[in-house]
Amino acid sequence: MGWERDIRIKTPAEIERMRAAGRLNAMALAAVRELLQPGVTTADLNAAAEEVLRKHGAYSPFKNYGHPPYPASICVSINEELVHGIPGKRKLKEGDIVSVDCGTVLDGYVGDSAFTAGVGEISPLARKLLEVTEQALYVGIAMMRVGNKTGDVSAAIQQFVEANGFHVTRQYTGHGVGRSMHEGPQVPNYGTPGTGIPLQPGMTIALEPMVLVGTHRTRVLPDQWTVISADRSLTAHFEHSVAVTEGEPLILTVL
Repeated sequence: MGWERDIRIKTPAEIERMRAAGRLNAMALAAVRELLQPGVTTADLNAAAEEVLRKHGAYSPFKNYGHPPYPASICVSINEELVHGIPGKRKLKEGDIVSVDCGTVLDGYVGDSAFTAGVGEISPLARKLLEVTEQALYVGIAMMRVGNKTGDVSAAIQQFVEANGFHVTRQYTGHGVGRSMHEGPQVPNYGTPGTGIPLQPGMTIALEPMVLVGTHRTRVLPDQWTVISADRSLTAHFEHSVAVTEGEPLILTVL
């Protein structure tokens, strides 16, 4: 994809429609979060999100996406699984950390966000990983201002994560979002300040730090979707869809 050629500046009216999709996405993730306890299956989590979307006349852009077609409406990735874990019969266990990524299409616009949370008591390392990854998201969002470039956002995320002793993925990135799930610009979780594409009012970007404990390297499992850390160390993933404005960045995927 020519990311720099696929940037779609949104009008205020379009951003409001994206906020509606984003709020619904947040509702679906909240329903999933309430179920995170030992014994619940990842398919149960998918069903809970689908029910919220269905009630509001929306659907997930994840389902049937790609090759092979992704079979679910959310991604559920556990422990060493970084992203794109497929829901199924697996049961959550005490001490797991679970990343849930959800997308919503409502009235032709996409909301896309993710969180990672613990099941019951989690280890101190896992707790630090979650805190650092979530903070990295907000560090990146704070840089999403007119006058900055995408490289400023990427560098801020990388510097914060690495200063806390963790690693950012090199293979998977944030991205523009709007009428399509993937638009320009591409926003990696690593970069150099002052480089990249200038941020403009009306840009809408799904920013998503993906952080690993032991390495930045990953590999894909035989299901052709699930991405794990190459050394099977713990991972975490937080994401919000955000609009660049004339002033403060506007988070679109909140209640």
